[in-house]
Amino acid sequence: MPRCAWCGDDPLYVRYHDEEWGVPTRDPQLLFEFLLLEAFQAGLSWITVLRKRERYRQVLFGFDAERLAIMSDGEIDERMQDPGIIRNRRKLEAARGNARAWLALEDPAGFVWSFVDGRPKVNRFERLDQVPAVTDEAQAMSRALKRAGFSFVGPTICYAYMQACGMVLDHLVDCERHAQLAGEYAG
Repeated sequence: MPRCAWCGDDPLYVRYHDEEWGVPTRDPQLLFEFLLLEAFQAGLSWITVLRKRERYRQVLFGFDAERLAIMSDGEIDERMQDPGIIRNRRKLEAARGNARAWLALEDPAGFVWSFVDGRPKVNRFERLDQVPAVTDEAQAMSRALKRAGFSFVGPTICYAYMQACGMVLDHLVDCERHAQLAGEYAG
């Protein structure tokens, strides 16, 4: 199957590309998980986060926002000793704070989807160098999330989040997933 070149041939990356990236989701649990994963990715490669994703699920209560919101400082200290995750105290504290901010939103899924007017935006990029790192929508999302109390939600992180959650379709046009997802978006 023709794929976007960025995923290379790592089986984990290929599976993520083929099954998750760009697939529209409105599931609040999955949207929250992706938001945290994107924050953990800041300054690192996405494959690093993907390789640690299962361990994050274990140590972050399955990305349960309610449980994560009450994670104690002692629990953060314990996680700082776990080599299976990215041991960055600021990011772990941000995960707890972001869980609290997520829970404070009346409709978290509706909130994040509002930046694309509730429907996925289909792009038709032919080359990777045409795909932006930041858009006006991502900048607006970043500002709104920061106002709502979130951290590690800069505009680049927000655009990557929008791509991951299918708010924008950034599979390249010669990637088989572009045609598959564009058909789903239209339906």
